[in-house]
Amino acid sequence: MAPPAAAGATGITVATGWQAEVALRAGIPTVQIANACADPALLRRLAAHLAAHPEQELVCWADSLATVEVMERELPADSRLGVLVELGADGGRTGARDEREVLAIAQQVAASPALTLRGAAGYEGALAHDRSEPALEVVGAYCDRLAALVEPLRPLIEGPPWVSAGGSAYFDVVATSFAPLREVRAILRSGAYIVHDSGFYRGISPLDALRDVPADQALLPGMHAYARVVSMPEPGLALLDAGKRDVPFDEGLPVPLAAAPALGGPERPLEAEVTALNDQHTFLRYTGEAPCEIGDVVTLGLSHPCTAFDKWRLIPLVDAETGLVREAVETFF
Repeated sequence: MAPPAAAGATGITVATGWQAEVALRAGIPTVQIANACADPALLRRLAAHLAAHPEQELVCWADSLATVEVMERELPADSRLGVLVELGADGGRTGARDEREVLAIAQQVAASPALTLRGAAGYEGALAHDRSEPALEVVGAYCDRLAALVEPLRPLIEGPPWVSAGGSAYFDVVATSFAPLREVRAILRSGAYIVHDSGFYRGISPLDALRDVPADQALLPGMHAYARVVSMPEPGLALLDAGKRDVPFDEGLPVPLAAAPALGGPERPLEAEVTALNDQHTFLRYTGEAPCEIGDVVTLGLSHPCTAFDKWRLIPLVDAETGLVREAVETFF
């Protein structure tokens, strides 16, 4: 099983039904789809897997009565599929926009012979993109609303209610809102738990050195890319042999950290900036004397590593002290 499971995790969160299918077939005991699943064939396959593996549990989200009706129509009465009713917010992503709608959906799920109501869930990360006071107030108010749903839903749920929020950027805010809850299964879905980054999360995480967090408590970037200088066609510009197909760029461009004469060679600081990416090239801009030369290997810090994992089917794990590759992780998503 995956390292988080070896460390004591009891489940995993995925984004889609087919990702859930991969996780279930890998033997993960509890799988949460942080999304609705409205694919009829996929719903039937997931139900068949659960029927054959009673030791496993699957929970998905619903934010409308129509979603519940789709699931009820496609699932057998004994499907055991759990449901978290999703609370949204104006200007956010998915999710029912008010508590009355959430309760109506919950009542329909609770009355369904094919579904099992587990609790409430939502995603606060779409509501803000920085740590300004207004942003934290918006996120905090939403998380308080989500936590407040636990008691109205409790009478409809058998066992401790689940309550789940995102948490890669605002896990401190989520924890504050969930802390007063008792006899619940509070689940934090920090999507960037595997690796911290050098860009987006570095600027927003409460556990980053940018916020004067003590060194032994701060998160460190856990993923880098390496690209070679292949062209220096004019003063102030170097082109690297990596691009949009290789590194994430949706929440900030890569950050140049160092250069070395060869892969694994001694690194030196690199004063430069990535200003653009093409499919296969990185534009590295600098001022003054050239900080690199053709053939050098540039270490790039990444921004928003979530979209790095879909670009590589095999990712090497490197020993932090020796720089040696110790193992490799195969990706599926």
